[in-house]
Amino acid sequence: MTDPNATGPGLRPQLDHVTTNVSSRSYRSIRRLDTGLSHFSELVQSISNQDVEARYRVEEEDNRVPTDDTSEPSHFQGSEGRTIISWEVNDKENPYNWTLGRKAFIVISSMATVANSTLGSSLPSMAIPYMTKEWGVTTQTQFVLPISTYLLGYVFGPIFSCALSPNWPAMLVFRFFVGACASAPIAVVSGILADLFNDPVTRGRAMACFMAMTALGPLLAPIISGFCSTSIGWRWTFWIGLIIAGATLTMALFLPETYAPVLLSQRAAKIRKADPKAQVYSASELEPHDLTQLFTRVLTRPIRMILTELIVTATCLYLSLVYSIFYMSFQAFPIIFQNVYGLSPGVTGLCYLPIGAGAILSIPIFFAYDHIILNAKARGEPWTNKEEYRRVPLACLGGPLFAISLFWLGWSARPSVSFVAPMLAGIPFGAGYMLIFMALLNYLTDAYEIFAASANAAASSCRSVFAVVLPLATTPMFARLGVSGACSLLGGLSLLMSIIPFIFIWKGEDIRARSKFCIALKERKLEMERKNEEEKQRKARDNSSGGIVEEKETEV
Repeated sequence: MTDPNATGPGLRPQLDHVTTNVSSRSYRSIRRLDTGLSHFSELVQSISNQDVEARYRVEEEDNRVPTDDTSEPSHFQGSEGRTIISWEVNDKENPYNWTLGRKAFIVISSMATVANSTLGSSLPSMAIPYMTKEWGVTTQTQFVLPISTYLLGYVFGPIFSCALSPNWPAMLVFRFFVGACASAPIAVVSGILADLFNDPVTRGRAMACFMAMTALGPLLAPIISGFCSTSIGWRWTFWIGLIIAGATLTMALFLPETYAPVLLSQRAAKIRKADPKAQVYSASELEPHDLTQLFTRVLTRPIRMILTELIVTATCLYLSLVYSIFYMSFQAFPIIFQNVYGLSPGVTGLCYLPIGAGAILSIPIFFAYDHIILNAKARGEPWTNKEEYRRVPLACLGGPLFAISLFWLGWSARPSVSFVAPMLAGIPFGAGYMLIFMALLNYLTDAYEIFAASANAAASSCRSVFAVVLPLATTPMFARLGVSGACSLLGGLSLLMSIIPFIFIWKGEDIRARSKFCIALKERKLEMERKNEEEKQRKARDNSSGGIVEEKETEV
C-alpha cells in the first residue's frame, strides 16, 4: 500500500518550490491588504481631523474666541479686513438665551411634528388585511410593505396620496414618499434641542420627551386603523392622519430658525444691507462650501463614524435590533392577539397601550436618575466625572427589562392564559425600549459633542434599514417557531446585546481614549478652552489697568 505522504526524490524540491511561491504570494497579498487598510485609515483620519478643525474654528468664532489681543468683545478682524461677528455675552438673539416661553413653544411644536411623523409609520398596521383584500394581495411577504416602504423613506407628505391610492403598487410608492417627507422631524428635532439648551441636564430631559414622542406616535396608530377599518373603512385611517398632519403643520409654520451660525449670518446680512460698505460677516459665511467639502466631510461623516468609531458601531447595532423588534410587533401583535385570542382589530390596537404606559413610565425614571447624579456631583463623588455614568446606566436597566418583556410575551401568550397577561408585557417592553434609546442617544450626543448630529444620523439610518428588512421575517418566523419560540429568539438576541452598555461603563473611557475621532475632538476642545481662558485673563488685566489709570486721574 502506497504511503500518501511519500514523495520521490524529484518531487520534493518541486513541492517546496510551489509552497514557497504560494507562501510568498500570500505574504504579498497580506502586505498589500495591510497597506491598503493603513492608507484607508490614514485617509479617514485626515478627513476627520480637517472636519474637526473646520467645525471648531467656526465654533470658536461664533462664541467670541478671538485670534489676537486687539479683538473687540463681539467683533474681531478676520482676513482681508473683514469683521467677523459673534454672540455677545447674554445676547438675546442667541437661542441659548431665548425666553422660557419661546423655548417651550418650539419644543411642543417640535414634539407634535415628531408624533405626527412616527404615527404615520405604523398607521396602516391594522388596516393592512382590509387593504390587501380589496386589491387581491395574497403574498404574506407583501403585507409588511406598507410599513417597510415608509421606513425606507426615512432612510433616503402628502398623507392624502395614500387615501386616494387606486391600487397596491401606488399605495407602496406613496408610502415611500410620505416616509421620506416625514423623516425631516426625526432628523431635525434633536438638533433643535441642542441649539436651544446648553445645559446637558436640561438638554437630556428635552431629549427624553422627544424620544417619548417617537414611541407614542406609532402606538396610537394601530388604535386608529383598527377601529376605522372595521367601521368607516380603511381609507379613513389616512384621512384622519391628514387631519393630524394639518394640525401639526400649523404649529410647524411658526417655528423659528434655531441654528446659531445661520442666525449670525442673518445678523451680518442685515448689517451689510444697512451699510453696503460694511465688511461684516459671520464665521460660517467665510467657510468654504463646495461640493468636495460636502462629499468628503459632511455626507461621509456618518459613514466614517460607523466604520471607524467602535462606540457608534456598537450603538447602531443595538439600537437597530431594538428598533426592528419594536416594528416587528406591528406584525406580531395581530398574530398573537387575533389568531391566539380572537380579538378584533380595534381591540388588538388597544393592546399597544401598555407599551405607551411603559414609555411614559421611563420619563420619571430618567428624571430620577438625573436627580441622583446631580446630588452625587454636589457631594463630590468621583464616579460622576466619568462620561459613561451620565446616561449609560439607564440602558443597563432598560436592556434586561426589554429582554424580559419578550420572554414574558412569548411564554404567556396561549389560550389557557388571559390575554391580559401577554398584554401587560408591554409595560417593561415600552420602558426598556425608551431607556435604551434615551441612554445611548444621549451618550452619543455627549461623546461626540459638535458632531452629535452626525452620530445620531448614523444611528437613525442604521436602525431604519434594519426596521425595513427584519419585519419581513416576522410572519415566517412566528409560523415556523411559534409564538413562544419566536419571542424567545428575539428575547435571547436582546439579552445578548444588552451587554453593550455594561461594556461601555467598563471600557468606554479606554475606547474613547483610543478613538482617533474623539482624540481630535478633545484636542480642539482643549485648545478652544485655552483660548477662552487667555481671553479672560487679558480682559482681567485690561480692567485692572483701566482701574489704576482712573484712580491716578482722580488723584490729580
